[in-house]
Amino acid sequence: MKIAIINLGCKVNQCECDAIAARFQEQGHTVIQEMAAADCYVINTCAVTQEAEKKSRQCVARVRKYNPMSRVYVIGCAAQNNPAQFAGKDVTYIGGNAAKMAVCDLPEGQADIPLPTQYETMPFGKGTRARENVKIQDGCNNFCSYCIVPYLRGRSRSRSLEDILVECNLRALTAHEIVLTGIDAASYGKDIGRDLTDLVRTLSHVPARFRFGSLEAGVITPKFLRAMKTSGNFCPHFHLSLQAGDDETLRRMNRHYTTGEYAEKVSLIREYFPLAAITTDVIVGFATETSEQFEHSLEFVRQMQFANVHVFPYSRRQGTRAYSLPPIAADEMARRVKAMTEVKNELFDNFIHSFIGYELQAVTEHTDGMYMQGHTDNYIKVYIPMHQTCKPNDVYTVRCLSPYQDGMLAEIV
Repeated sequence: MKIAIINLGCKVNQCECDAIAARFQEQGHTVIQEMAAADCYVINTCAVTQEAEKKSRQCVARVRKYNPMSRVYVIGCAAQNNPAQFAGKDVTYIGGNAAKMAVCDLPEGQADIPLPTQYETMPFGKGTRARENVKIQDGCNNFCSYCIVPYLRGRSRSRSLEDILVECNLRALTAHEIVLTGIDAASYGKDIGRDLTDLVRTLSHVPARFRFGSLEAGVITPKFLRAMKTSGNFCPHFHLSLQAGDDETLRRMNRHYTTGEYAEKVSLIREYFPLAAITTDVIVGFATETSEQFEHSLEFVRQMQFANVHVFPYSRRQGTRAYSLPPIAADEMARRVKAMTEVKNELFDNFIHSFIGYELQAVTEHTDGMYMQGHTDNYIKVYIPMHQTCKPNDVYTVRCLSPYQDGMLAEIV
């Protein structure tokens, strides 16, 4: 049987899709992870925003166009949040975020399984990429006032160091880079008497380079940064979630730091890793955010000199504490998104230009026929002309030449 597995969500979802794919392959099925004709479709959905949930519903209709007679299995956050939205749409099975591997039994109906209180182990996915994702944690205890994810994923629970090490050593046989990911990776180990520093030290001898998918400011300490630097195989790239650059807005968001504390963490990173790329997320137009507070955010983002900024318009999610707060008018929201995006583009341009002439280590990933594309250790996307001798899934020292598209033209040194 041909089974298509579609990921509509985050890197954690992708890890789960890889595990489900591995189990189906063990059962003798042909598995693809793309939108194409198939006998069965497994859709791992997202609900972080209203738009993400809408896309999850639309995906069911899209796969039906490839094969109206196919069996469709819907799992993940959107199915956990509101399973009724998928009922009556010729969906074979509706699951949530608990016991996701049950979908490999090709069940029917609707699951009603409580969210787990301990980390659920999954099979290791088959290595097919130059940069692989490894899940280290699930769930979240932060309960930011805008975020529905803790209600859909449950409380934070950590994977054992031993299990992570085994998978990372296996991934390192085929991949040169491993991205450590979780719903709240910064909370790793709190429930099992460990922390991220323990994880860094455990992985220091794995023959691959590592980067974290996303971190919270609170985890950035001299102890943690020293461990990363000493290990020698952790990339100088920190995706450090901000969400707002105004203290009152951060308080209403239930974010547990001030802009001053966040700025100290950024300075600390640059003390240990002067060439680090520091990227972030910013929510624009949070409910009740005033124009003055938004201007504070704009200025703070400029001051931090981020390498890149993911800009998100605030999305109301029913069930969160912020849902009842009055939203920003649509035209004002659009203005603020435009203004923050302009700052994002300015900062990205500054960051890219600052590395012209630098020699960096890059992992090559794939080619478009004209350029071999990959990423440096500090997460600059590089385009290497194909007339140079290089192959995908390898490591090269490259010289950054000039800005190009969403990265840099580069040459092999």
